[in-house]
Amino acid sequence: MKAAVYYQGGPPEVMKYEEVPDPEVRPRNVLIEVHAVSIEGGDVLARGRGPAGAAPYCGGYLASGVIVEVGADVSDRFVGQRVTTSDNGGSHASLRSVNSRSAWPIPDDMPMETGACIPIPFGTADDCLFEFGRLTEGESVLIHAGASGTGLAGIQLAKRAGAKVFATASSNERLDRLKDYGLDHGINYTEVDFEEAMKALTDGQGPNLIVDSVGGKNLEKSLSCAAYRGRIVSMGGVGRDAHQPDFSIMAGQNKTYVSYFQGAELRFNGERARANVQRLIEEVSRGELQVVIDRTYKLSEAAEAHAFIESRKAFGRVVLVPDGMTG
Repeated sequence: MKAAVYYQGGPPEVMKYEEVPDPEVRPRNVLIEVHAVSIEGGDVLARGRGPAGAAPYCGGYLASGVIVEVGADVSDRFVGQRVTTSDNGGSHASLRSVNSRSAWPIPDDMPMETGACIPIPFGTADDCLFEFGRLTEGESVLIHAGASGTGLAGIQLAKRAGAKVFATASSNERLDRLKDYGLDHGINYTEVDFEEAMKALTDGQGPNLIVDSVGGKNLEKSLSCAAYRGRIVSMGGVGRDAHQPDFSIMAGQNKTYVSYFQGAELRFNGERARANVQRLIEEVSRGELQVVIDRTYKLSEAAEAHAFIESRKAFGRVVLVPDGMTG
C-alpha cells in the first residue's frame, strides 16, 4: 500500500510518500480501504517527536473508508460497510487495520471527508463540555482555539445547549467566521489578553467553564480566569509552550480542573464513549451539526498539509485523500 511515513521526528519535510507492506488483519480487526484522512493536532505533534513504532512509521488517528476484509472473530462489521475509524496510528495510508470497535458506521449519503472528521473533534468537544465540564443552559463557556476542528465542534454544541459562547482565535477574520456557528463573543489573543477580556465581558466573574487545548502559560491563565466554582477542562495540549502551570492560583476559589483524553475514555468507559460518537455521527448526518473542512490534499502531499496546519491558518479540518481516490 501507499502511505505517508517518517523515519525520524522533525518538520513536515521528514514525511515521505512510499510503498510499504499492507497492515496485518488480526482476528478482531477490520481492514479499511481509506477514502479520507482527517489530520489531528496530535498527528502533527507526534510527527515532530518521531516514530512511535518501527520505521518507516505511518502515523495518524482518523480515517474513513470502506471495509474490504474482516478478521475471523468480527461479527459486528461487514465487507462493504462504510465506516469512520480512530486509532493511535496508521491513518495516513491507503489501507488501515483497526479493531472493529474503533470503526463506526457512517450513512451512505455522508461524504467520506465529513465522516473522517467526526470521532475525535466532536467526541472530544462533547465530552469536555458535558460529560466532564458539566455545562448547562445559561452558563458561559470559553473555548480556546475556536477555529480548530474541536473548537468549531465545541462552539456548535455549546450554543445548542443554551450556553453563552466565547472563543479565542488568532485573527479577527476567523472570529467573524465563527459567529456563523454560534459564537457570541470572540477574543483575538494576538491583540488582547484573554483573561482581561473575559473578565470585562462577564462583569468581572469569568466564565463558568473553560476548554483549554493549548496548555502551558495559556492553561495557567485559564485556571485563574474561570469563575468561582468554575471548571477548567484541559485536552490536547497542542501549544508549543512547555511551561508547567501553577495550580495554586486556584486556591480559595473551589474550582475544578480535569485533564481529558478521549483515548482513556474509549478504553475504560468504551460503551458510553463509542455510543456518544455514533450519536454525533448521526447528528452531523441530519444536519444538526456541521463539519467544516478548510482544504483537502492528496495523501502524497501529506507534508504540505502538515505544514499548512502548523501555519495556524486553517479554519476547521485539513483532510488527506489517497491519490486516485475520489471520496
